[in-house]
Amino acid sequence: MQNTIVHNHRWANRLQTVLLIAALLGICALAGQLLLGEDGIWMALIAAGLGLVITPAAAWRLTLSFYRARPISPRQAPVLWQLLETLAERAELPTVPQPYYVPSPIINAFAVGNRQQAAIALSDGLLQRLSTRELAGVLAHEMAHIANNDLRVMGLADAVSRITALFASAGQLFLLLSLPALFFGDVAFTVNWPGVILLLFSPHLAVLIQLGLSRTREYDADLRAATLTGDPLGLAQALAHIEQASRGWLSVLFPGWGNPEPSWLRTHPPTDERIRRLQALAPAAPWQIHAPIFAYPLQPVARLPRWRIGGLWH
Repeated sequence: MQNTIVHNHRWANRLQTVLLIAALLGICALAGQLLLGEDGIWMALIAAGLGLVITPAAAWRLTLSFYRARPISPRQAPVLWQLLETLAERAELPTVPQPYYVPSPIINAFAVGNRQQAAIALSDGLLQRLSTRELAGVLAHEMAHIANNDLRVMGLADAVSRITALFASAGQLFLLLSLPALFFGDVAFTVNWPGVILLLFSPHLAVLIQLGLSRTREYDADLRAATLTGDPLGLAQALAHIEQASRGWLSVLFPGWGNPEPSWLRTHPPTDERIRRLQALAPAAPWQIHAPIFAYPLQPVARLPRWRIGGLWH
């Protein structure tokens, strides 16, 4: 039963990914064709190919430096490295991703790099507040992103979205420069208004498709993480814990306050739906790890006081 559920979810996620990428490429190619003709189509395809092949090595290092992340050595966190080595072996990765410590009280984790060389950043809030079982689920989720080449897929989507926005900006500039000739010139020419409207709104459509692609890859990473750990409930507990911690006191008084934006504008699927899918998988015994993650206690990161309704929050 569990194998059937995993198989159905996996193929549904793959089909959605292919359809979304095809739609994204189609919008980009159409925008290029409206602006430059056949050359625009080739420019869109070349940009997509470059986004798929080229993965700048310096980009993810800049991302880590932006978060002031610092590497975690095996001596500092032997249990954490043990988890990573086990998950990397199960995911069939050539190397173990390097863990990084982010000095932030916000509960967060993200992966950067590629299958050959990757890093997983873990915030201080996540390491302080999640249990070892929940942390294993989060690590497996980020490991799944690396193993599934999601970082490259999203890099492709980002490259296509950027070239689509470039086509739209060039079209708007061309339309603006053509207005005097259109209204006051002696030369009569027709304007393809449906094409102009599509060209103007193509970046917004590309962004919506990119967000949908991101949500689909999150579902697939959850599924792969459950197979890596054999403990889908561990990740489900971590998601519930993170969701609860991310909401303020207003969400208690006003249900839904913590998620005011529509679901189609989110980079991640609704947490309740992710938890429901994980709970549908057969539960397994959690990893029995009783040793602390770090060899020595972490010093909690102090949050600077910030102004909120009702006064200063610390």
